[in-house]
Amino acid sequence: MQGFPGVFVLRFRGYAREKQFLKKKIIIYICAVFNIKDMAKKISTIGVLTSGGDAPGMNAAIRAVTRASIFNGWKVMGIYRGYEGLINDEIEELTTQSVSSTIQRGGTILKTARSKDFMTPEGRQKAYDNMQKHGIDALIVIGGNGSLAGAQVFAQEFDVPCIGLPGTIDNDLYGTDSTIGYDTALNTIVDCVDKIRDTATSHNRIFFIEVMGRDAGFLAQNSAIAAGAEAAIIPEDSTDIDQLEQFISRGFRKSKNSSIVIVAEKDGGAMHYAERVRKEYPQYDVRVSILGHLQRGGSPSAFDRILASRLGAASIEALKEGQRNVMVGVANDEIVYVPFSRAIKKNKPIDKELINVLNVLSI
Repeated sequence: MQGFPGVFVLRFRGYAREKQFLKKKIIIYICAVFNIKDMAKKISTIGVLTSGGDAPGMNAAIRAVTRASIFNGWKVMGIYRGYEGLINDEIEELTTQSVSSTIQRGGTILKTARSKDFMTPEGRQKAYDNMQKHGIDALIVIGGNGSLAGAQVFAQEFDVPCIGLPGTIDNDLYGTDSTIGYDTALNTIVDCVDKIRDTATSHNRIFFIEVMGRDAGFLAQNSAIAAGAEAAIIPEDSTDIDQLEQFISRGFRKSKNSSIVIVAEKDGGAMHYAERVRKEYPQYDVRVSILGHLQRGGSPSAFDRILASRLGAASIEALKEGQRNVMVGVANDEIVYVPFSRAIKKNKPIDKELINVLNVLSI
């Protein structure tokens, strides 16, 4: 037992006194713990980057990663413009002062970009060489589906410990109840819809309001409920029933002279449905509002600040525990580690009860 820290010797002697454990099991246990501690000791410098679309709360996550790292005696290197900056060596050390007064700011102080070069083996080799140049032992990636997919490939090719934080307003990453930025974007949409309803009611109009979300309808469905909209047209409600016809016959045609319909941006978005109404129901006055990138901006909500802070601090704990190639999320208010393969490839289901709630309340 020479060479093992005292804690391991004490554990071994405790088990030996009880004489209830096989020696093989004890050795496996000790080696497993030793390897985790050994891995954590090897990490002295981490890199942190934000990638893909920006999301409110990313700065809170950067702040948490930076301060939690420094608290544990690790050096932190900030990588600007995501994977593109890692390739082009846009890297500098972060201090506690670097992230001071950033928790309330939207966007990302590290900037972000979508990198075509990182999709190539040559680009990833340059990125790895720059990691080595700066002595970066592990990488924290804050971003959405594509960002974590890039981290997964990079980790596999170069055996680099990578931890992902779910930073996207789409809330489409499997294994976490909420993603950084989703709550803020949802509240931004509701605020906009409240204002649009004023003019819709004044002019007896149908408004089709397009929101972001890519292939996921979380923003559309939940903003429709929160804003009292008459309908939400989302990718997940993919039945043979014509969602537009169902909306017209169920609600608007019967009793309402103005209406709000929230549409997810997929498959033609709001313009597609507005054109259909103009052709099929010309008696209605139709308008379209595409909220666009204002959904990404603004100061993060309290919920997103707390979520980002928890996940950022947890990412450092994950590295200390020897975790690698996982996304840190929150499920049932508990920190969870989700393998990249599951977080990226598995579809996050929308609660079908929410669809029913909107249908019931929109009469």
